[in-house]
This record gives sequence, structure tokens and C-alpha cells, in this order.
Amino acid sequence: MAEIKDPENTILIELKDGTVTVELLADVAPKHAERMKELAREGAYDGVVFHRVIDGFMAQTGDVEHGREGGELRRAGTGGSTKPDLPAEFSKLPHDRGTLGAARSQNPNSANSQFFINFSDNHFLNGQYTVYGRVISGMEHVDKILRGEPPATPDKMISVKVAADV
Repeated sequence: MAEIKDPENTILIELKDGTVTVELLADVAPKHAERMKELAREGAYDGVVFHRVIDGFMAQTGDVEHGREGGELRRAGTGGSTKPDLPAEFSKLPHDRGTLGAARSQNPNSANSQFFINFSDNHFLNGQYTVYGRVISGMEHVDKILRGEPPATPDKMISVKVAADV
């Protein structure tokens, strides 16, 4: 388990293989960090599947509208939350292995609830997608997420919590 420096800006994602600890970069992307905490506190991410997982690239999740069992899994990846879309918060931070990026449509200001975790350094994404967090422990659990677009039996986030609330 990683040392948690700021529990209010740390997210704990429970996966089938263990806990992934994410440090939110609230100083770099405050609106994205705030949205993730807001949705985590509402329980919106609990049970949401990884609907797009590309080996050597990234694992995408966070479609709180369609991404739960019993939901419209076939449409997972097309929805967001009921909250308004977020403006891009681009920075000089690179899309390195373990960073969280905000998923969006072609419109840079369309990020909402979906995010991806980079399996490798994906610097071709730099400056095009908001980086707002980084995995500080548990990346080995992220590496075990079932691949596919969508995976045949997708892995899910069992629970997502703000460390300050645990």
C-alpha cells in the first residue's frame, strides 16, 4: 500500500485482484479531480465495467450511464453522468504508464465521467487529453484487467472511494 499524502485527493478503486490507489492531481486539473471525487462519493462508479481495454495502450471505464450489469453494456462507452461536461484542463504532464486521462469525444471540452488508465507511456496523447491522476500503488491489478473492445466478460470497478471517507 502506498503512503497517502492527501486523503482528500486520493481515490481507492477496488478491483477483483486488489486495490488501486490513485493520487488525484487537483493542482493541475481541479475540475476533473473534483468530478471524480463527487461521482465516487455518490457511488456512481461502483460496479461500472472497463468497456475498452487495449493491450499495451490503456483501460477505459467510467460510463456511469450504461456501464453496469443490468445496464446497457452493449452501449457502454457512449454515456456519461447527469452532470455537465468539463472543460479541458490540458497541462504539460505526459501520459505516462499509470496516469489517468479523461476520456472524451472529438470535442476537447466533452469529458464527463469516463477515464482511462495508461498501461504504457502514451506520449502521442500529450496535450490532447487531460491528465488528472496517477496510480501510486496497485498498477499490477490494472495490468490484469481483461482485454477487449468490449471484453467478453468485462472486469468492473467493485467500488471507488475517496480515501478521506474510508
